[in-house]
Amino acid sequence: MTPDHDMSLSLTVGPVQYHWGRDTLLQFYADVADSAARDIVIGEVVCSRRRDMKPSDWMAIAAELTQAGKQVWLGTLALIETEAELRAVRQAVERGDVQIEANDAAAVRLAWHAGRPWSIGTHVNVYSSEALAEYRDMGATRWLAPVELDLDGVRTVAQAHRDAIAVEVMAFGRLPLALSARCFTARHHNLQKDQCGFICREDADGCTVKSQEGQVFLALNGIQTQSGAVQCLVHHLPALRAAGVDALRLSPCSQDFRLVMAVYEALVAGDLAAQEAERVLRGLRLPGPLADGFATAREPGMNWSMA
Repeated sequence: MTPDHDMSLSLTVGPVQYHWGRDTLLQFYADVADSAARDIVIGEVVCSRRRDMKPSDWMAIAAELTQAGKQVWLGTLALIETEAELRAVRQAVERGDVQIEANDAAAVRLAWHAGRPWSIGTHVNVYSSEALAEYRDMGATRWLAPVELDLDGVRTVAQAHRDAIAVEVMAFGRLPLALSARCFTARHHNLQKDQCGFICREDADGCTVKSQEGQVFLALNGIQTQSGAVQCLVHHLPALRAAGVDALRLSPCSQDFRLVMAVYEALVAGDLAAQEAERVLRGLRLPGPLADGFATAREPGMNWSMA
């Protein structure tokens, strides 16, 4: 079996979307510093009530990752509801000592007015070449494609911007699908959002929701709804390259993520065949079943097309 070989694809570790404790996060980023990932996105992107990590803590992590040779991006909140949250985003943009991944229009505007290059996060919707051109003119240098956009669509959007915009696709992890002002995790536990007791700490990979037939359906992560399945694009490296993708994003999970990074490192280096990568991943403690339907558009997003 000939391994899929594409050295030009780099790896990105996305932000931790869940409410992990401070010590857990510090150990996680120590592990990431020793990985092959080139780009690392840090910061709280889901809920401003999660305050285990202060801005100074994130900046200390950024400095350590930079010293380890990583390119670091600070992700902003994906849903801004209060003046205090907007002020925090403004301070992050104006700080200037780390690059910004913008997850909403306010962060886009602030980064643009600050004259800083920035990255288009998953919650800034870009579905056309014209939209990407507009953001490029506002200083965007990277684009994380929407998770439900198939690879043919990625190619169509990105092909006119190859010299200006780096293209990234979510290649592993539960997919961020939607946001709401209501905290679904608190609601699930019959708690008020403002008196949640940080109950989401109990779900290190989100709270899995199953259908009446017992199938994994969605995951609740505070105000965020995620896919229940885990995106896995190990079989799609040729199509990813053909679409003009530069980087594969790996979204953190609470168990065996070091092994996930190692699998993708070996895969893009040509040291591991896609079938073997799938076999190894299926043996890990992942939060849900594997899916790749969005990539091909031939299957529903949460289906596995390689069956």
